[in-house]
Amino acid sequence: MAAGMGCAMLVGCSDERVDRSAAPLRSTASSVTPSPTPSPSPTPTATTAPVPAGPVPSDGSPRRARVSVPAAGVDDLVVVPYRGFTDDGEGTRIQDGGVAASPHGPRGGVGPGGIGNFQVTAHRLSSTRAFLDLPDAGTGDKIVVEAAGTRYVYRITSTRETSFRQPASLAAQRAAVPGRPGVEPTRAMITLSTCATPEDHAEGNYWSDEFSNPEHRIDKIGLLVRTSPA
Repeated sequence: MAAGMGCAMLVGCSDERVDRSAAPLRSTASSVTPSPTPSPSPTPTATTAPVPAGPVPSDGSPRRARVSVPAAGVDDLVVVPYRGFTDDGEGTRIQDGGVAASPHGPRGGVGPGGIGNFQVTAHRLSSTRAFLDLPDAGTGDKIVVEAAGTRYVYRITSTRETSFRQPASLAAQRAAVPGRPGVEPTRAMITLSTCATPEDHAEGNYWSDEFSNPEHRIDKIGLLVRTSPA
């Protein structure tokens, strides 16, 4: 849903509680200069380098995308971009519709493949329970995002927990480099996020915000490793 590390995030839940870079060569040129041989045009190949920005329409906002996380049983889940921040009112409303939400703007993240944090949130226990098994995904598992004819493959590098009652924790979740607020991103990253409701409830924590979102979130952080035509 990470460049210096940019990241994408899958985040979200309402009506739920969280499960917790030679020496110079001597010249050998003779008096006869050979005619240059034209080089054939290179054959386009998939790149492993992050792209400078995700695909965006003319208004500058990210496009809709689809995300798959095989290890978590997520297949072609629609990701709806919106201007805001993770699990705000609009983001929660989008998730309530059974799809994933991806905030962008001053307090949000970037689009698919963008340098920074591509944040994606979805419900775990309510609506279509899109991220029900997200906690099962682990280090090395892939996250595939398709948008505007491009396929982005991320690999999960870590798992973190976010507390919606701690500003510092929230800032770390929403940072351009996940977990490192204030650090300038240089790579494309993703954050997939969902609630830890079962884990919270098991500990007797029934706190929720005005959108019925529980305190904790389970975040899967990933790094872009490959792009190719979809």
